[in-house]
Amino acid sequence: MAAGALRGLVGALETHRGRDWAVRALSYGCQLAGGALPGPAGLPGGLLAASAQLSSCRTALRLFDDLAMLRHSCSYGLGPEGEDALVRGLSVLCNVANQLYYPCEHLAWAADVGIVRAGSQKWWTRSTALWGCALLLGILRSLRILFQLRRKLSQHKCSSSPQSQQKLRAQVKAEVLSILMDAADLSNAIHWLPPGFLWAGRFPPWLVGLLGTISSLIGIYQASRGANSEGA
Repeated sequence: MAAGALRGLVGALETHRGRDWAVRALSYGCQLAGGALPGPAGLPGGLLAASAQLSSCRTALRLFDDLAMLRHSCSYGLGPEGEDALVRGLSVLCNVANQLYYPCEHLAWAADVGIVRAGSQKWWTRSTALWGCALLLGILRSLRILFQLRRKLSQHKCSSSPQSQQKLRAQVKAEVLSILMDAADLSNAIHWLPPGFLWAGRFPPWLVGLLGTISSLIGIYQASRGANSEGA
């Protein structure tokens, strides 16, 4: 069992998505620990510096994500015809927001390193706002799907098979976890917007780290469940 778990971990870390989740969790974990420990110098400062470097690493790796996102957006298109119209609309808008997010972040990064002459802050703000919009749309989409699943459960409570009921409950659980994950990320996205908008700029580092760690652990759990389902 231990050997199988090790193989699964190694296999996940060999993929871009799996490695990104691992770096993300480590980055937010360092920020949580560094923000929670007393004193800015010494170990807390080192953990916060490590968190910043890991975050920069993820930013650089996202330079190559545009085409993957474009392929996903083109593959989904306007959504399958049998899908709920509201879910399709929210999914399309979410894909558009995610697609626009990448070039804005790339320009912000390029401005920071001096490749382009532009103020990086406005592009960071735009990329964060687009990320927040995508997260909000994802939450609304999951709420709509959750409403439909709960209605199916109540309508077919007596007529459907136990396997079908179990499958629907698993889908409900997945959507609830997606809402929690996106809500944690949305809270951080709002914090990183310019001060004056809701709670922007008001979170201490440990709270940003805690929300990011929660989101990352949920994402890793869902990714591992998806991999296990495909393997089965």
